[in-house]
Amino acid sequence: MSPTVTTPRKPVHMKAFVIDRYAKGAALRFGDAPEPEVRENDVLVQIHATSVNPLDGKIRDGEFKLILPYRLPLILGNDVAGVVVRVGPKVRNFKPGDEVYARPAKDRIGTFAEFIAMNEADVAMKPKNLAMEEAASLPLVALTAWQALVERASLKKGQKVLIHAGSGGVGTIAIQLAKHIGATVATTTSTANVDLVKSLGADVVVDYRKEDFEDLLQGYDVVLNSLGKDTLEKSLRVLKPGGKLISISGPPDPEFAKENGSNWLLQQIMRLLSLGIRRKSKRHGVSYSFLFMKSDGGQLGQIASLVEAGAVRPVVDRVFPFAETNEAMAYVETGRVRGKVVIAAL
Repeated sequence: MSPTVTTPRKPVHMKAFVIDRYAKGAALRFGDAPEPEVRENDVLVQIHATSVNPLDGKIRDGEFKLILPYRLPLILGNDVAGVVVRVGPKVRNFKPGDEVYARPAKDRIGTFAEFIAMNEADVAMKPKNLAMEEAASLPLVALTAWQALVERASLKKGQKVLIHAGSGGVGTIAIQLAKHIGATVATTTSTANVDLVKSLGADVVVDYRKEDFEDLLQGYDVVLNSLGKDTLEKSLRVLKPGGKLISISGPPDPEFAKENGSNWLLQQIMRLLSLGIRRKSKRHGVSYSFLFMKSDGGQLGQIASLVEAGAVRPVVDRVFPFAETNEAMAYVETGRVRGKVVIAAL
């Protein structure tokens, strides 16, 4: 009997935007990349749309290489909406043909491509009332808002929250989520975006071009900060004793270093980086914490329910074709985006 000859499967390639080395402001390389391996708990998703987050630019620039030690070359991209085309043998909740959305786990990003494989735990069914482009704008920013306001702050009805940069990706969702919870919402924005943030539910709008928020606001329970050091320190003045200052723009704190599994040296560096703001917070009788959002399909499922109920809607500034991914990145880096910038698939 002649032996069975198995022909090795040819490597399958897909189109992707890749970084080969960290370089500030560099263009991503468009080219072929291997199609991702599908592990036993994974779903393989054909990407119909993705979106750009400031995090993408920071990873490309090398700002996160200590916190997120990626192996290069790396496909960028942290949001996805698409269709499941294959599932691993242990997948229970999804099947080929399902329309899903997700933020891949931080060590498995790569949505500026035709396909991505993700653990099913990070994936949720796409909100039924959204187009793919709208759904792709949500995962990272909606999870950030949820984990800051619901998990970390335990925001409750009747409390007061200040959300900085209300017209940005996180801000537009955080305002709506806080309003849905029943909080009084203040936000900072520029003159051009006052009407937008009011339409999302902001009760108090501070035009930062004309007013200083720390002179106008006081007695707040929570501040969600996504801006720089000056805004972070000024935010202490608006919080009441026992209030919570949560920052998604840093500095990272020792708690985050532990959660992230950072080594002893990195833990000490993060301790030092956040020492000033932690001391000042203590003097004001408030707590400071740094939030780096985590993937969570269960939370995305709850967010989808809110979207389907009309409590939260995506805000999309522009949709770029896949070929113009570099232009989409550059547009986000102007800092003038209202909501999110989306990239439609090939």
